[in-house]
Amino acid sequence: MDIEDMKAFVSVSELQNMSAAAHKLNHLQSNISAKIKKIEAHYHTELFLRNSKGVTLTKKGKELYDQYKKMILLWEQTEGKMNNSDCNLRLGTMVSFGGKQISATLNVLYKRYPDLNVTLKTGSTEKIDQLLINGQIDVGLSIGSLQNKQIHYEKTGTEEMVIIGAGINERTVFTDYITKKNVLILSKKCLYFSILRNIYKTLGIPSGDYVEIGDLETLIQFASMGMGITLAPKRIAAFYKIDAYLEVPKPFKCMDSYLITRSNHKLTPIEKQFIELINNYNFELR
Repeated sequence: MDIEDMKAFVSVSELQNMSAAAHKLNHLQSNISAKIKKIEAHYHTELFLRNSKGVTLTKKGKELYDQYKKMILLWEQTEGKMNNSDCNLRLGTMVSFGGKQISATLNVLYKRYPDLNVTLKTGSTEKIDQLLINGQIDVGLSIGSLQNKQIHYEKTGTEEMVIIGAGINERTVFTDYITKKNVLILSKKCLYFSILRNIYKTLGIPSGDYVEIGDLETLIQFASMGMGITLAPKRIAAFYKIDAYLEVPKPFKCMDSYLITRSNHKLTPIEKQFIELINNYNFELR
């Protein structure tokens, strides 16, 4: 087995789909299928269960996935050391992305590379995109996409959006509750601001004033106190131990999360490991 075969197997395992893995690795689907068949033939066992929606790992497949992840990591570390790669990571993220994935990932990287130098910038989706284009950061994490042609977007998961506010219970009616409520937002450049405006416009109901708070924790506190409502990922509500929230109706309910880079940017070994760790974190949450 070579490293490209291992990467193909890991990508199919995490995406649970041959076509999606082929797109991610910039291969033909037939090439990915051939690599998987080659690996299964080598180990004389079935590693995936095929179904109409994609594939899932067998017991032996899960064992091989764990081993291949370790081998790919060691390969990336070796590449970095032998190529004298620097230990710099310039990262940007939306304030509302949440720190758990990032802190857990950086904690692993700091243990591997004591000399790691991290630059972390936060802001709206628009700001992160601009920082990338201007070359001020090299990797970004965002919820939602502006589909900028200068940026490469790699989907890492899906966020479920909720409305946070005071006095919400099982009898609360969504449209009645949000009508004429003040809306708390991080900024008017935030993607959530556009989504909330679209919700009010689509449902044909009036909002109250839009109030910029700028700090996520303060915004959540103000909403919980009854000073207005805010839109946030359900994951953020859970982080702040908020269990009374309103489910957002379709088509506004779900938003994809992305790892983004400049279209012409060549990832360094450190950046590749960061991406692998983020993807692995999301994979383990399934």
